[in-house]
Amino acid sequence: MRQIFLDTETTGLSADGGDRVVEIGCVELLNRKLTGNNKHFYLNPGRDSHEEALKVHGLTSEFLRDKPKFEAVADDLLAYLQGAEIIIHNAPFDVSFLNHELALIGRPRFKELVLGVTDTLMMAKEMFPGKRNSLDALCTRLDVDNSGRALHGALLDAELLADVYINLTRGQEVLLMEVGSANSADTSIAPIDLNAIELPVLQANEQESSAHEVVLQQIDKASGNQTVWRKSA
Repeated sequence: MRQIFLDTETTGLSADGGDRVVEIGCVELLNRKLTGNNKHFYLNPGRDSHEEALKVHGLTSEFLRDKPKFEAVADDLLAYLQGAEIIIHNAPFDVSFLNHELALIGRPRFKELVLGVTDTLMMAKEMFPGKRNSLDALCTRLDVDNSGRALHGALLDAELLADVYINLTRGQEVLLMEVGSANSADTSIAPIDLNAIELPVLQANEQESSAHEVVLQQIDKASGNQTVWRKSA
């Protein structure tokens, strides 16, 4: 499966209000392995960034003045994204800006041009209800090193998002163990009889059971009393 992690930086918060994309970063993951086949564009938006946006990404109008317009990189970008699942943190924000840029050059909406869009913010909210789920918060929670993130940058954020996603979905992996060398003709694995192994059973004590019940109540409250255990009860 080919997946592309995408992030943008913009002149402000409102595509409908005329704000534009100033940077696009893309990181490719193929069968859950980073390939290094990434894409990165700085773009001339034709307008200044709002002061608050400039504090976030630091991309000044002077720096962007000689960079290409979105129209000049659109074909390259869309060819790169074709056939891939696009993974974005807070996807509605980035997609709204990409839709605006595409509309300005007479192209279809973004989701019509890619295989699909997955929002990792929604994934994180389902996995960690009631918690902060910004990219920085997820990096901290999932032990992803974001120490180099002094300013937001589209490519750096896409790279961090790829690491966060791999950790978020680690339970979906199939554990594979290589036996022998890659060139060995015999790669068979001898079966192991697990019947002779007796696993110890450790029961929770009263304090642990009480703490567990508190956590369940917190999760249930954060989900609006929609947890499976409440429904089954």
